[in-house]
Amino acid sequence: MSEQGREQQTDLLVERDGAACNVILNRPGALNALTIDMKSMLADALPKLVRDAEIYAMIIKSNAARAFCVGGDVKELLDLATADMTTAQSALADEYRLNWLLECFFKPAVALINGPVMGSGVGLCQYGTHLVAGEKYRFAMPETAIGFFPDVGMAQRLSRLPNAVGVYLALTGRTIGRADAYALELVTHCISSDHFYEIEKELADAQPIDPVLDSRHNDPGEGELQAFRPIIEAVFSQTSLADILRELEVWSARGSDKEQAWCRELQHDLAKNSPLAIHVTFQHLQQSAKRDLRETLMMDYHLACRFLESNDFSEGVRAMLIDKTRDPKWLHEGIEQVTESDVKELFKKSDEKVFQLPTKEQVEFR
Repeated sequence: MSEQGREQQTDLLVERDGAACNVILNRPGALNALTIDMKSMLADALPKLVRDAEIYAMIIKSNAARAFCVGGDVKELLDLATADMTTAQSALADEYRLNWLLECFFKPAVALINGPVMGSGVGLCQYGTHLVAGEKYRFAMPETAIGFFPDVGMAQRLSRLPNAVGVYLALTGRTIGRADAYALELVTHCISSDHFYEIEKELADAQPIDPVLDSRHNDPGEGELQAFRPIIEAVFSQTSLADILRELEVWSARGSDKEQAWCRELQHDLAKNSPLAIHVTFQHLQQSAKRDLRETLMMDYHLACRFLESNDFSEGVRAMLIDKTRDPKWLHEGIEQVTESDVKELFKKSDEKVFQLPTKEQVEFR
Protein backbone atom coordinates (compact mmCIF):
# COMPACT_ATOMS: atom_id res chain seq x y z
CA MET A 1 0.00 0.00 0.00
CA SER A 2 1.50 3.32 -1.04
CA GLU A 3 1.87 6.37 1.18
CA GLN A 4 -0.54 8.19 -1.13
CA GLY A 5 -3.14 5.46 -0.69
CA ARG A 6 -2.90 5.71 3.10
CA GLU A 7 -3.39 9.47 2.98
CA GLN A 8 -6.49 9.14 0.82
CA GLN A 9 -8.17 6.57 3.02
CA THR A 10 -7.21 6.81 6.66
CA ASP A 11 -10.25 5.03 8.11
CA LEU A 12 -8.73 1.71 7.09
CA LEU A 13 -5.01 1.06 6.71
CA VAL A 14 -3.46 -1.86 4.84
CA GLU A 15 0.20 -2.09 5.82
CA ARG A 16 2.89 -4.65 5.09
CA ASP A 17 5.03 -5.84 8.02
CA GLY A 18 7.41 -8.56 6.93
CA ALA A 19 5.45 -11.70 6.15
CA ALA A 20 2.24 -10.24 7.57
CA CYS A 21 -0.23 -7.74 6.21
CA ASN A 22 -1.98 -5.64 8.85
CA VAL A 23 -5.51 -4.48 8.10
CA ILE A 24 -6.11 -1.75 10.65
CA LEU A 25 -9.55 -0.35 11.48
CA ASN A 26 -8.73 3.28 12.09
CA ARG A 27 -11.95 5.15 12.77
CA PRO A 28 -11.84 5.44 16.57
CA GLY A 29 -14.21 8.40 16.81
CA ALA A 30 -16.99 6.19 15.38
CA LEU A 31 -15.83 3.04 17.19
CA ASN A 32 -14.73 1.73 13.79
CA ALA A 33 -18.22 1.67 12.29
CA LEU A 34 -17.49 0.37 8.81
CA THR A 35 -18.10 2.76 5.95
CA ILE A 36 -18.70 1.73 2.36
CA ASP A 37 -15.22 2.99 1.46
CA MET A 38 -13.58 0.90 4.20
CA LYS A 39 -15.24 -2.26 2.93
CA SER A 40 -14.32 -1.42 -0.66
CA MET A 41 -10.68 -0.88 0.26
CA LEU A 42 -10.45 -4.27 1.98
CA ALA A 43 -12.15 -5.97 -0.97
CA ASP A 44 -9.56 -4.42 -3.30
CA ALA A 45 -6.68 -5.50 -1.04
CA LEU A 46 -7.59 -9.18 -0.63
CA PRO A 47 -6.65 -10.34 -4.15
CA LYS A 48 -3.26 -8.61 -3.83
CA LEU A 49 -2.60 -10.39 -0.55
CA VAL A 50 -3.46 -13.74 -2.08
CA ARG A 51 -1.17 -13.19 -5.06
CA ASP A 52 1.77 -11.98 -2.96
CA ALA A 53 3.81 -15.12 -2.27
CA GLU A 54 5.74 -13.35 0.51
CA ILE A 55 2.61 -12.65 2.58
CA TYR A 56 2.07 -15.46 5.08
CA ALA A 57 -0.87 -14.10 7.06
CA MET A 58 -3.40 -11.27 7.25
CA ILE A 59 -4.02 -9.63 10.61
CA ILE A 60 -7.17 -7.58 11.23
CA LYS A 61 -6.93 -5.29 14.22
CA SER A 62 -8.27 -2.04 15.67
CA ASN A 63 -6.70 1.32 16.41
CA ALA A 64 -9.69 2.23 18.63
CA ALA A 65 -9.13 1.72 22.33
CA ARG A 66 -12.84 1.23 23.08
CA ALA A 67 -13.92 -1.18 20.36
CA PHE A 68 -12.90 -3.54 17.62
CA CYS A 69 -15.89 -2.66 15.41
CA VAL A 70 -19.46 -1.76 16.38
CA GLY A 71 -20.84 -2.73 12.97
CA GLY A 72 -21.58 -1.02 9.71
CA ASP A 73 -22.23 2.71 9.42
CA VAL A 74 -26.00 2.31 9.09
CA LYS A 75 -26.57 6.07 9.12
CA GLU A 76 -24.45 6.28 5.98
CA LEU A 77 -26.46 3.44 4.44
CA LEU A 78 -29.79 5.04 5.32
CA ASP A 79 -28.71 8.40 3.88
CA LEU A 80 -27.62 6.65 0.71
CA ALA A 81 -30.90 4.76 0.42
CA THR A 82 -32.84 8.00 0.85
CA ALA A 83 -30.86 9.66 -1.92
CA ASP A 84 -30.42 6.73 -4.29
CA MET A 85 -31.89 3.32 -3.47
CA THR A 86 -30.15 1.57 -6.36
CA THR A 87 -26.72 2.70 -5.16
CA ALA A 88 -27.55 1.64 -1.60
CA GLN A 89 -28.56 -1.81 -2.82
CA SER A 90 -25.30 -2.03 -4.73
CA ALA A 91 -23.41 -1.21 -1.53
CA LEU A 92 -25.20 -4.07 0.23
CA ALA A 93 -24.26 -6.46 -2.57
CA ASP A 94 -20.63 -5.36 -2.29
CA GLU A 95 -20.58 -6.05 1.44
CA TYR A 96 -21.92 -9.57 1.04
CA ARG A 97 -19.41 -10.18 -1.76
CA LEU A 98 -16.70 -9.10 0.70
CA ASN A 99 -18.00 -11.54 3.33
CA TRP A 100 -17.87 -14.33 0.78
CA LEU A 101 -14.39 -13.30 -0.34
CA LEU A 102 -13.21 -13.44 3.28
CA GLU A 103 -14.69 -16.93 3.58
CA CYS A 104 -12.82 -17.99 0.43
CA PHE A 105 -9.53 -16.29 1.46
CA PHE A 106 -7.20 -19.24 1.94
CA LYS A 107 -4.23 -17.75 3.79
CA PRO A 108 -4.18 -17.53 7.58
CA ALA A 109 -6.41 -14.63 8.66
CA VAL A 110 -6.15 -13.56 12.29
CA ALA A 111 -8.51 -11.12 14.00
CA LEU A 112 -7.17 -9.54 17.21
CA ILE A 113 -10.34 -8.42 18.99
CA ASN A 114 -10.40 -6.48 22.24
CA GLY A 115 -13.69 -4.70 22.83
CA PRO A 116 -17.12 -4.90 21.21
CA VAL A 117 -17.49 -6.64 17.86
CA MET A 118 -20.95 -6.34 16.33
CA GLY A 119 -22.88 -6.65 13.09
CA SER A 120 -20.73 -5.99 10.06
CA GLY A 121 -17.67 -6.14 12.28
CA VAL A 122 -18.52 -9.78 12.97
CA GLY A 123 -18.75 -10.38 9.22
CA LEU A 124 -15.32 -8.84 8.85
CA CYS A 125 -13.58 -11.37 11.07
CA GLN A 126 -15.87 -14.38 11.61
CA TYR A 127 -14.77 -16.19 8.47
CA GLY A 128 -11.06 -15.95 9.19
CA THR A 129 -9.00 -18.91 10.34
CA HIS A 130 -8.21 -17.55 13.82
CA LEU A 131 -10.22 -15.23 16.08
CA VAL A 132 -8.44 -14.01 19.18
CA ALA A 133 -10.51 -12.55 22.02
CA GLY A 134 -8.88 -10.11 24.40
CA GLU A 135 -10.11 -9.47 27.93
CA LYS A 136 -12.61 -6.77 26.80
CA TYR A 137 -14.14 -8.83 23.99
CA ARG A 138 -17.93 -8.52 23.61
CA PHE A 139 -19.99 -10.09 20.81
CA ALA A 140 -23.45 -9.03 19.64
CA MET A 141 -25.72 -9.04 16.63
CA PRO A 142 -28.06 -6.23 17.76
CA GLU A 143 -29.85 -5.55 14.47
CA THR A 144 -33.43 -6.18 15.64
CA ALA A 145 -33.11 -3.09 17.85
CA ILE A 146 -32.81 -0.90 14.75
CA GLY A 147 -35.47 -2.64 12.66
CA PHE A 148 -33.05 -4.88 10.75
CA PHE A 149 -31.90 -8.50 10.99
CA PRO A 150 -28.58 -10.29 11.63
CA ASP A 151 -26.98 -10.35 8.18
CA VAL A 152 -23.39 -10.82 6.86
CA GLY A 153 -24.09 -14.57 6.76
CA MET A 154 -24.48 -14.88 10.51
CA ALA A 155 -27.98 -16.39 10.35
CA GLN A 156 -26.34 -19.57 9.06
CA ARG A 157 -23.79 -19.59 11.90
CA LEU A 158 -26.24 -18.64 14.64
CA SER A 159 -28.74 -21.28 13.54
CA ARG A 160 -26.10 -23.94 14.23
CA LEU A 161 -25.09 -22.86 17.74
CA PRO A 162 -26.01 -25.45 20.38
CA ASN A 163 -28.97 -25.31 22.74
CA ALA A 164 -30.75 -22.57 20.77
CA VAL A 165 -28.27 -19.94 21.97
CA GLY A 166 -28.04 -18.53 18.44
CA VAL A 167 -31.77 -17.87 18.31
CA TYR A 168 -31.54 -16.17 21.71
CA LEU A 169 -28.68 -13.93 20.54
CA ALA A 170 -30.33 -13.09 17.22
CA LEU A 171 -33.76 -12.15 18.56
CA THR A 172 -32.64 -10.22 21.63
CA GLY A 173 -29.43 -8.64 20.32
CA ARG A 174 -27.81 -9.26 23.70
CA THR A 175 -24.05 -9.34 24.15
CA ILE A 176 -21.80 -12.12 25.39
CA GLY A 177 -18.22 -12.08 26.63
CA ARG A 178 -15.29 -14.13 25.50
CA ALA A 179 -15.94 -17.10 27.80
CA ASP A 180 -19.31 -17.74 26.18
CA ALA A 181 -17.94 -16.96 22.72
CA TYR A 182 -15.12 -19.46 23.23
CA ALA A 183 -17.54 -22.14 24.44
CA LEU A 184 -19.67 -21.50 21.34
CA GLU A 185 -16.58 -21.55 19.07
CA LEU A 186 -17.18 -17.99 17.93
CA VAL A 187 -13.53 -17.37 18.82
CA THR A 188 -10.59 -19.74 18.63
CA HIS A 189 -8.34 -18.29 21.34
CA CYS A 190 -8.57 -16.16 24.48
CA ILE A 191 -5.40 -14.12 24.89
CA SER A 192 -4.66 -10.97 26.86
CA SER A 193 -4.38 -7.92 24.64
CA ASP A 194 -0.97 -7.34 26.24
CA HIS A 195 0.26 -10.11 23.94
CA PHE A 196 -1.22 -8.78 20.70
CA TYR A 197 1.93 -6.92 19.69
CA GLU A 198 4.06 -10.03 20.26
CA ILE A 199 1.68 -12.03 18.06
CA GLU A 200 1.94 -9.44 15.30
CA LYS A 201 5.74 -9.49 15.40
CA GLU A 202 5.96 -13.28 15.33
CA LEU A 203 3.57 -13.51 12.39
CA ALA A 204 5.58 -10.81 10.63
CA ASP A 205 8.52 -13.19 11.10
CA ALA A 206 6.42 -15.99 9.49
CA GLN A 207 6.29 -18.07 12.66
CA PRO A 208 3.72 -20.92 12.43
CA ILE A 209 0.45 -19.42 13.53
CA ASP A 210 -1.00 -22.21 15.68
CA PRO A 211 1.94 -22.45 18.12
CA VAL A 212 2.08 -18.65 18.32
CA LEU A 213 -1.54 -18.50 19.49
CA ASP A 214 -1.81 -21.80 21.37
CA SER A 215 1.12 -20.96 23.62
CA ARG A 216 -0.61 -17.76 24.81
CA HIS A 217 -4.17 -19.02 25.11
CA ASN A 218 -5.79 -19.13 28.55
CA ASP A 219 -9.05 -20.95 29.23
CA PRO A 220 -11.58 -18.18 30.06
CA GLY A 221 -13.63 -20.35 32.40
CA GLU A 222 -17.40 -20.48 32.66
CA GLY A 223 -19.43 -17.98 30.68
CA GLU A 224 -22.19 -15.66 31.83
CA LEU A 225 -24.86 -17.71 30.07
CA GLN A 226 -24.07 -21.00 31.79
CA ALA A 227 -26.52 -20.43 34.63
CA PHE A 228 -29.34 -19.71 32.17
CA ARG A 229 -28.66 -22.37 29.54
CA PRO A 230 -31.68 -24.54 30.56
CA ILE A 231 -34.01 -21.55 30.20
CA ILE A 232 -32.49 -20.48 26.87
CA GLU A 233 -32.82 -23.96 25.42
CA ALA A 234 -36.38 -24.47 26.71
CA VAL A 235 -37.56 -21.09 25.45
CA PHE A 236 -35.71 -20.55 22.19
CA SER A 237 -35.87 -24.11 20.86
CA GLN A 238 -39.60 -23.63 20.31
CA THR A 239 -40.75 -23.84 16.69
CA SER A 240 -42.77 -20.62 16.65
CA LEU A 241 -42.47 -17.15 18.13
CA ALA A 242 -45.82 -17.55 19.83
CA ASP A 243 -44.51 -20.64 21.63
CA ILE A 244 -41.29 -18.82 22.54
CA LEU A 245 -43.28 -16.03 24.20
CA ARG A 246 -45.53 -18.52 26.01
CA GLU A 247 -42.60 -20.55 27.29
CA LEU A 248 -40.84 -17.39 28.42
CA GLU A 249 -43.96 -16.37 30.34
CA VAL A 250 -43.94 -19.74 32.09
CA TRP A 251 -40.30 -19.40 33.10
CA SER A 252 -40.79 -15.83 34.31
CA ALA A 253 -43.20 -17.17 36.95
CA ARG A 254 -41.14 -20.09 38.22
CA GLY A 255 -37.60 -20.90 39.25
CA SER A 256 -35.36 -18.86 41.50
CA ASP A 257 -35.76 -15.13 42.01
CA LYS A 258 -32.66 -14.62 39.86
CA GLU A 259 -34.11 -16.70 37.02
CA GLN A 260 -37.46 -14.93 37.17
CA ALA A 261 -35.80 -11.51 37.10
CA TRP A 262 -33.65 -12.56 34.15
CA CYS A 263 -36.72 -13.76 32.25
CA ARG A 264 -38.58 -10.52 32.88
CA GLU A 265 -35.60 -8.57 31.55
CA LEU A 266 -35.63 -10.84 28.52
CA GLN A 267 -39.33 -10.11 27.94
CA HIS A 268 -38.55 -6.40 28.10
CA ASP A 269 -35.71 -6.73 25.59
CA LEU A 270 -37.88 -8.59 23.12
CA ALA A 271 -40.74 -6.11 23.51
CA LYS A 272 -38.60 -3.08 22.68
CA ASN A 273 -37.13 -4.49 19.45
CA SER A 274 -38.83 -4.29 16.06
CA PRO A 275 -41.62 -6.90 15.97
CA LEU A 276 -41.28 -7.32 12.21
CA ALA A 277 -37.51 -7.69 12.44
CA ILE A 278 -37.91 -10.33 15.14
CA HIS A 279 -40.28 -12.34 12.95
CA VAL A 280 -38.04 -12.09 9.89
CA THR A 281 -34.95 -12.96 11.94
CA PHE A 282 -36.64 -16.03 13.41
CA GLN A 283 -37.71 -17.31 9.99
CA HIS A 284 -34.34 -16.45 8.44
CA LEU A 285 -32.54 -18.54 11.06
CA GLN A 286 -34.91 -21.45 10.57
CA GLN A 287 -34.30 -21.40 6.82
CA SER A 288 -30.56 -20.79 7.13
CA ALA A 289 -30.18 -23.94 9.21
CA LYS A 290 -30.62 -25.77 5.89
CA ARG A 291 -28.50 -23.38 3.80
CA ASP A 292 -24.79 -22.99 3.30
CA LEU A 293 -23.07 -19.65 3.82
CA ARG A 294 -23.20 -18.68 0.15
CA GLU A 295 -26.96 -19.24 -0.01
CA THR A 296 -27.44 -17.36 3.27
CA LEU A 297 -25.55 -14.32 2.02
CA MET A 298 -27.66 -14.24 -1.14
CA MET A 299 -30.82 -14.29 0.99
CA ASP A 300 -29.28 -11.60 3.22
CA TYR A 301 -29.10 -9.35 0.18
CA HIS A 302 -32.74 -9.88 -0.71
CA LEU A 303 -33.96 -9.23 2.84
CA ALA A 304 -31.67 -6.25 3.34
CA CYS A 305 -33.01 -4.60 0.20
CA ARG A 306 -36.56 -5.08 1.47
CA PHE A 307 -35.67 -3.63 4.87
CA LEU A 308 -34.06 -0.58 3.26
CA GLU A 309 -37.50 0.18 1.86
CA SER A 310 -39.30 -0.45 5.17
CA ASN A 311 -40.50 1.85 7.93
CA ASP A 312 -38.83 -0.04 10.74
CA PHE A 313 -35.23 0.30 9.55
CA SER A 314 -35.41 4.05 8.97
CA GLU A 315 -37.33 4.54 12.22
CA GLY A 316 -34.96 2.33 14.19
CA VAL A 317 -31.87 4.15 12.95
CA ARG A 318 -33.52 7.48 13.71
CA ALA A 319 -34.56 6.60 17.23
CA MET A 320 -31.49 4.64 18.29
CA LEU A 321 -28.61 6.30 16.44
CA ILE A 322 -29.60 9.73 15.05
CA ASP A 323 -32.00 11.40 17.50
CA LYS A 324 -31.13 8.84 20.21
CA THR A 325 -34.59 9.16 21.72
CA ARG A 326 -34.83 5.36 21.96
CA ASP A 327 -38.56 5.53 21.22
CA PRO A 328 -38.97 3.95 17.78
CA LYS A 329 -42.51 3.87 16.39
CA TRP A 330 -42.53 0.42 14.85
CA LEU A 331 -44.96 -0.59 12.13
CA HIS A 332 -46.49 -3.13 14.53
CA GLU A 333 -47.25 -2.55 18.20
CA GLY A 334 -46.07 -5.98 19.29
CA ILE A 335 -44.74 -9.34 18.14
CA GLU A 336 -48.25 -10.79 18.22
CA GLN A 337 -49.53 -8.17 15.75
CA VAL A 338 -47.23 -9.29 12.92
CA THR A 339 -49.12 -11.51 10.49
CA GLU A 340 -47.86 -14.40 8.41
CA SER A 341 -48.55 -12.41 5.25
CA ASP A 342 -46.43 -9.51 6.58
CA VAL A 343 -43.45 -11.84 6.85
CA LYS A 344 -44.09 -13.63 3.56
CA GLU A 345 -44.14 -10.30 1.77
CA LEU A 346 -40.58 -9.57 2.87
CA PHE A 347 -39.31 -12.99 1.83
CA LYS A 348 -41.04 -12.83 -1.56
CA LYS A 349 -38.37 -12.59 -4.26
CA SER A 350 -38.56 -10.61 -7.46
CA ASP A 351 -36.49 -10.63 -10.63
CA GLU A 352 -35.37 -7.07 -9.88
CA LYS A 353 -33.23 -8.12 -6.91
CA VAL A 354 -31.44 -11.19 -8.22
CA PHE A 355 -28.05 -11.51 -6.54
CA GLN A 356 -25.65 -14.36 -7.21
CA LEU A 357 -22.33 -15.24 -5.62
CA PRO A 358 -19.86 -17.55 -7.35
CA THR A 359 -19.17 -20.95 -5.84
CA LYS A 360 -15.87 -21.37 -4.01
CA GLU A 361 -14.51 -23.16 -7.06
CA GLN A 362 -15.40 -20.16 -9.22
CA VAL A 363 -13.88 -17.48 -6.94
CA GLU A 364 -10.80 -15.91 -8.48
CA PHE A 365 -8.57 -13.50 -6.57
CA ARG A 366 -7.63 -11.20 -9.42
